[in-house]
Amino acid sequence: METVLIDGKKISDEIKDELKIRVERLRGAGVVPGLAAVLVGDNPASITYVNSKAKACEKIGIYSEVIKKPKEISQKELTAVVRDLNERHEIDGILVQSPLPSHLDEHAVTLLIEPGKDVDGFHPYNVGLTLIGKPSFRSCTPYGIIELMRRYNIDPSGKEVVIVGRSNIVGKPLMAMLIQKQKGANATVTVCHSGTKNIAEICHRADILIAAMGSPAFIKSDMVKDGAVVIDVGINRVEDTGSSKGYKLVGDVDFEECRKKTSFITPVPGGVGPMTIAMLLSNTVLSAENRLKIQP
Repeated sequence: METVLIDGKKISDEIKDELKIRVERLRGAGVVPGLAAVLVGDNPASITYVNSKAKACEKIGIYSEVIKKPKEISQKELTAVVRDLNERHEIDGILVQSPLPSHLDEHAVTLLIEPGKDVDGFHPYNVGLTLIGKPSFRSCTPYGIIELMRRYNIDPSGKEVVIVGRSNIVGKPLMAMLIQKQKGANATVTVCHSGTKNIAEICHRADILIAAMGSPAFIKSDMVKDGAVVIDVGINRVEDTGSSKGYKLVGDVDFEECRKKTSFITPVPGGVGPMTIAMLLSNTVLSAENRLKIQP
């Protein structure tokens, strides 16, 4: 069996090219889509991620603003920052980069964001709309997974999908998207987690197996059914003495062994990762279109 490598970088570039056209149409109507990112503290991974978002915005013509605040910022001060962004007409999308310092209430901050500007798709209002299958800003990583499958003609309808991981960012919203009675969904979904018994047996019956638990190479080849689609959401640093950095990035799937049994598989890096930013940009453009009541 020849395995197809799902190229998230290629698909994300295609999406950005499509978004450029929509951005140009908005600019023609006098609107420049705007995305504001609030960065609290000096977490290196957060800084890198926010800078990547800003560069991606610039490439397709979205106005990007990074608001940097010290890690000592108070809840009250951060609340004021978010409320100000809610009021700014030229800002279509707001994200507060996580994780926040431990003294801050991240959930309370999420609740402050105007749902119409919640381009991360984390506000309970948008999560609820996703659950009942209504139009909303969908959480970017699971939205990216859905889009990858669509563009590779992987139809989950009637298939058994197993998601390993129940996070609010990936596992739960992805489950909600896949069970809808809609095109590109309509799957039978099982969500596994740390309390699941016989997890290997459950994974092995999956037509589509999605690993999102943050555990390096957790999914072994004996957990994968012949011909399955395997989507790896994990990004883990593991020690690598042969690398100048001293580490390498691996997923939650034992890639080299599992790929021998799969019909489709995502690599790490280069699979799901690039799609998260692409869908964030997509949500931001959609927010600007909603402001002008333009159909995408």
